[in-house]
Amino acid sequence: MGYLCQVCGYLYDPETGDADAGIAPGTPWDDVPDDFVCPVCGVGKDQFEAE
Repeated sequence: MGYLCQVCGYLYDPETGDADAGIAPGTPWDDVPDDFVCPVCGVGKDQFEAE
């Protein structure tokens, strides 16, 4: 399961993480920092929904 940005469609996949944001592969969404922003459009974590 991933988490989809409702603004631009970027998909955060816990299996791959987000190396550019310093989030290691295998990091569950609940452990992603609250100040995480979408790397594509810049909105906050609250704009993501489970897919």
